[in-house]
Amino acid sequence: MRVLRAQRLSGARGAYGTVVVIDVLRAFTTAAYALASGASAIELVASPEEAIARKAVDPELVLVGEVGGRPIAGFDHGNSPERMRALDLAGRTLVLRSSSGVQGALAALATCEALLLGSLVTAAATVRVVRGLGGDTTLVAMGAGSGIGPDGPEDDACADLLAARLEGRPIDEAEIERRVRASPAALLALDPAVDWITQGDVELALALDRFDFAVEARLEGGMVVARRRS
Repeated sequence: MRVLRAQRLSGARGAYGTVVVIDVLRAFTTAAYALASGASAIELVASPEEAIARKAVDPELVLVGEVGGRPIAGFDHGNSPERMRALDLAGRTLVLRSSSGVQGALAALATCEALLLGSLVTAAATVRVVRGLGGDTTLVAMGAGSGIGPDGPEDDACADLLAARLEGRPIDEAEIERRVRASPAALLALDPAVDWITQGDVELALALDRFDFAVEARLEGGMVVARRRS
């Protein structure tokens, strides 16, 4: 197995093999907590308009997401792991829109063989699934892949962790946590003027290996749909 590295939206385009698109703060951490709260599926969409159109067809859908980090008018919830953990989403289908991770996942789908949505909370399960699939793996650290908001060293840190585990190398997990906490996005959570990312979001994102499932996205009926994969 070769472990390849890519960054940002440009790196997601053309990524090949098994692709892990990483968004720690917060989209794919949010997705993991939503699935842990009982959601059966998460549809990934590029724009708020697409999400709102989906709900017009199916009012039972739960709209989650952000533009530039901030909640979207007309959506049910912002992009928040803390909020997802508090909800009972049993059997519900979410529609997730984000400025970075979701855009990267949609871009990577055209060329990858398999697509996983990476975060620290699903790290061990993601490594297990990648090893089971075999072949080349590309880790895409999204950061602010769309150019909106602060850059994302937390995603580079997660990619470093996944690469080390896949290659059987030791890594300082405390240093990974330090890098995430020092990232611009995590520091925003400490700013009392910022109300769209919380310290709770950051703490939940740092819960390394919390879940025993990976998050895999596939095309289903013309939609890109993420589900749990053990």
